[in-house]
Amino acid sequence: MSSGPGTPGKAAGSPLPAGRKRDSGGPPALPVIKDIGEIHSRLLDHRPVIQGEIRYFIKEFEEKRGLREVRVLENLNTMIYETNDQTLPKCEQVMHGDLNEVLKRLQAANHRILTLQQREQEERKLQTDTLMAGEKQRLAHWEVFMKDQHNKRAEVDEEHRKAMERLKEQYAEMEKDLAKYSSF
Repeated sequence: MSSGPGTPGKAAGSPLPAGRKRDSGGPPALPVIKDIGEIHSRLLDHRPVIQGEIRYFIKEFEEKRGLREVRVLENLNTMIYETNDQTLPKCEQVMHGDLNEVLKRLQAANHRILTLQQREQEERKLQTDTLMAGEKQRLAHWEVFMKDQHNKRAEVDEEHRKAMERLKEQYAEMEKDLAKYSSF
C-alpha cells in the first residue's frame, strides 16, 4: 500500500508504521489488535480523502465563481458608464424639450379652462338674474291676481248677499200674497 495524505511515515509494504517493530516481550494479541485498528482505519476510514476532495471542490468553485462575478461586475460597470455618459444626457435633453412643450400646453389649457369658467359663471349669473327678475315679475302678477280674485270674490259675495236679500223679499212678498189669496 502507498502512503496517503492522511498517513505520513508508513512504509509501503508493511501495515506497521516505519521504524516500529513488533514487541515480542508483551502479550502477542496487543500488537495484532493495533495492526487491525490501523488496517481498519486505512481501509474503511475515508475522512481524510473526502476532506481533501471537499477542499479541492470549494477551491475550484470559489475560483470559478469569483471569475464569473468579476465579469458580471465589469459588465455592470461598463453599462453604468455608458448610461451615465450617453443615455442619461440624451434622456435629459429629450425630457427638458418635452417638459417645456408639455408646460406650454398645460398653461394654454389652463388659460382656456379659466376662460370657459368665467364665461360659465357669467352665463349662470345672467340666468340667475333673469330667473330672479322673472320670479319677481311672477310674484307681482300673483299679488295682482290675488287682489283681483279677492275683489271679485267680494263682489260675488256682495251680489250673492243682495240676491239672497231679493229672494228673501220676493219670498216674503209671495208669502204675503199667498196669505192674501188664501184668506179670500
